[in-house]
Formats: sequence, structure tokens, C-alpha cells
Amino acid sequence: MNVTTIGIDLAKTVFSIHGTDQHGKVVVRKRLNRPKLLPYIAQLPPCLIGMEACSGAHYWAREMTKLGHDVRIIAPRFVAPYRKSSKNDDNDAEAICEAVGRPNMRFVPIKTEDQQAVLCLHRIRRGLTKERTAQINQVRGLLAEFGLIIPQGRYAARRRVPEILEDAENGLPMLTRRLLNDINQRILQLDEEILAYDREIEAMARRDEQARRLMAIPGIGPQTATALLASAPDPRQFKSGRHFAAWLGLVPRQYSTGGKVRLGRITKRGDKYLRMLLIHGTRAVIAKLPDRNDRLSGWARDLVERRGYKRAAVALAAKNARIIWALLMNQTEFKTQPVDCLLYTSDAADE
Repeated sequence: MNVTTIGIDLAKTVFSIHGTDQHGKVVVRKRLNRPKLLPYIAQLPPCLIGMEACSGAHYWAREMTKLGHDVRIIAPRFVAPYRKSSKNDDNDAEAICEAVGRPNMRFVPIKTEDQQAVLCLHRIRRGLTKERTAQINQVRGLLAEFGLIIPQGRYAARRRVPEILEDAENGLPMLTRRLLNDINQRILQLDEEILAYDREIEAMARRDEQARRLMAIPGIGPQTATALLASAPDPRQFKSGRHFAAWLGLVPRQYSTGGKVRLGRITKRGDKYLRMLLIHGTRAVIAKLPDRNDRLSGWARDLVERRGYKRAAVALAAKNARIIWALLMNQTEFKTQPVDCLLYTSDAADE
């Protein structure tokens, strides 16, 4: 079979396949169930295979790469413009086949099994923190029904809820008291589970040389370092640190026309979780600025005064992204410089 390019619309059980030859002529158009997909791909000559980034895409990409094919994963938003008609599995496969062959198309790097395992740890921990927040908010809402108000935040809830449950004079019915105690026990259990995952992430970061290098940057902790190394592609795929920051969605959105450049808020493209970790880390750095006297801290203090706290946090996150790219690209160490020195001497830092 003279097939050179294949687009596969992934699913749980039935997969749509669209293949073309070197002249763009359609030579394959079929559907296969899950057990038959890999045997069919194995009997094909080495070809370019495209698929959308979705659940299972990295697994299929690894398996098909072992068979000698050039497999590429595309973000769904880059496939949509190539869909010629209504959305269905066959049209999606055709659009993927068309998109994967475009010379300027951007692709999602294929993750290894170890990288996916690290991301599983982060996602499970993230799910537990969301559940804990929901439980705490539920307790606050239920107590408010009885005129008992507690401040926001888990530390205030951890301190006030046991006091309220033990106070027999606050008029709280016994049934409500018992139910809220059950929820409070679940919150304490979630605290223990999240703490165990935090310790595992910290141990993982200490064992990894690149993670230790990243954690030397102010605002980068074990969670951010391990998540970045598991999610970010090879730094050589980016031309500069700014391109890496753009991949994370930390650069201004452009509204430019007629030669006039207009910059707006950040694009918020890319991995939302990584962007959140970077910005939360810079908030911790800004909180400690009065105690620091290095060049980076001085730059951040001036920015807070001129542009405000939130803009400064995002700007510092973008700067950290550029520094991260430079460290990974050049395999160098980050060193805090005094005020009279340059923050970072490498030209690759794209400062």
C-alpha cells in the first residue's frame, strides 16, 4: 500500500483512519476497533501519522513509534481549521491527515511513561486539594445557616470548626453537629493524603539534578520543578526564552493592525497548571521582597510600585520562565547576583 500520511481520530473503541499517498490522493479510509488498530499500523510502511492530543494519545504515539512510524500529536485547535464539513469521526481523521503534513504546524511533544507518571501524581494531588476546598466551603456555608461565621481559608477552618463542634452553647443541633464532624474528619484525612503526596514530590525533586537546578530560582519549588520537567518539551524546540514564556501563555496578547502594535493581557495559552504554579511561586517571592537585596528583587519591587501587585507577579513569572529555559538549554546554574551585578550573564536568557 503506497500510503505516506495517516490521520487517526482516536476514541475509546472505534478509530477512524484517513490515509493519503505522496501525491495527496486518498488511499485509506476505514474504521477499526481497538484490538485491530496496532496490527493494521504494523503492516504499513513507515509513514507520517498524526493524531489529536487527547486521552491515550501519548500511549498510541509511543506504540506506533516503536513500529518505525513518525508520529506527531496536534492540539485540537490547530486541527479545526482543516475540517471541511460537519464534525464527525471521519471528517476529523481527514482534517488531522491534512494538518499533520503542513510545514509550519506545531506539535505536542510525546511524553514518556515516567513523565506521565509524575503528572498523574500532580493531577491526583490537585484533585484532592480541590475536594478539600469544596468540603471546607460546604462547612462554612452550612455553619452560616445557623449564624456561625468562620473566616475563609483552610487554616481558619482547621482552628474554628473543632471549637464550634465542641461548644455546646452555640445552639447547633446534634444532627448537624454529627454531620459536620464527619466532614471535618474527611478534611483531616485529605490533609494527610495531600501531605504524603507533597513529601513524595519533594523527594522526587531532590533526586533529580535538573529539578534541583530549577529550584535555585526564586519562586520555583519542588511542585513547579517536577511539573515543568514532566510537561515541558525539549528546550531546543524553542528559539528563545520568550518563545518558552509564550508557550506557557505568559506573554501579552497582540491586537495589531496597520503597523500599529497593541498589547493586551497575557494569552493564557498552554498548560494552565504550569502557569498557575509559576504565578503562585512569584507571589511568595513578592511577599519576601523587603528581606532581599539582589538585582531581581530590586526589579520586582520597582515593578510592584509602578504596575501593581498582580501585574508584577505575572511579569516575574514570565521572567522566571525565560530563566528556566536558559538553565535547561545551557545546563547552567542560577546564581543570585547583588544589585551592582547583572542578574543573568548568559545571552541565551533572552533578558
